[in-house]
Amino acid sequence: MTISKTVPTPADAVADIPDGATVMVGGFGLAGQPVALLEALLDQGATDLTVVSNNAGNGDTGLAALLAARRVRKIVCSFPRQVDSWVFDGLYRSGDIELELVPQGTLAERIRAAGAGIPAFFTPTGFGTPLADGKETRVVGGRDVVLEHALHADFALVGARFADRWGNLVYRETARNFGPMMASAAAVTITQVDAILPLGDLDPERIVTPGIFVQRVVELGERPWLRDGELVTGAGREALA
Repeated sequence: MTISKTVPTPADAVADIPDGATVMVGGFGLAGQPVALLEALLDQGATDLTVVSNNAGNGDTGLAALLAARRVRKIVCSFPRQVDSWVFDGLYRSGDIELELVPQGTLAERIRAAGAGIPAFFTPTGFGTPLADGKETRVVGGRDVVLEHALHADFALVGARFADRWGNLVYRETARNFGPMMASAAAVTITQVDAILPLGDLDPERIVTPGIFVQRVVELGERPWLRDGELVTGAGREALA
């Protein structure tokens, strides 16, 4: 049997995301944000979503557009406000969106724990602040710590640079950010990539997310590995990666 996780369009990739789903969205601001998948989800119409992301949208595109359309009931994030987060700011002030604020390191570890099968962990971060209200606390090794639970999702939307048809992923520099962790923590991981390369073309040492964590891959049609119709190989290919 030939294994291929490729789907033809972003719309096909997100077609079965239902109302009420929990969706992780990769990216640090716009770096690595899977904008094409988010635009497809906006067109698809799913609503009452819980979104897990580092930021609460930037400007008016991508995640911000999904928020502006009132498709998101709750957002779990670390940085809900920055200079261009006016969409979230307006929704929050009017009481039209719920926020769960999570320190960035704790957010990353909660996602990583879900992927690693760890149900919960203790951390000193947030102890003695409103972020610890209602949570179990202990003293461990002489330090006050608070219990945080693993963070799972129904779907993860991830942006990567290259993939193969098995779903192995290579990221571009810091655009990888939350992508690998989210891919491991979701029941279904959907990835947009610049290019899907033939099996064997990805350097195994550069694959960050193994295909076992990825269920769908959609190519955006950008082909930087072709130059004047010829395949870029060797050092030229390495520079593109």
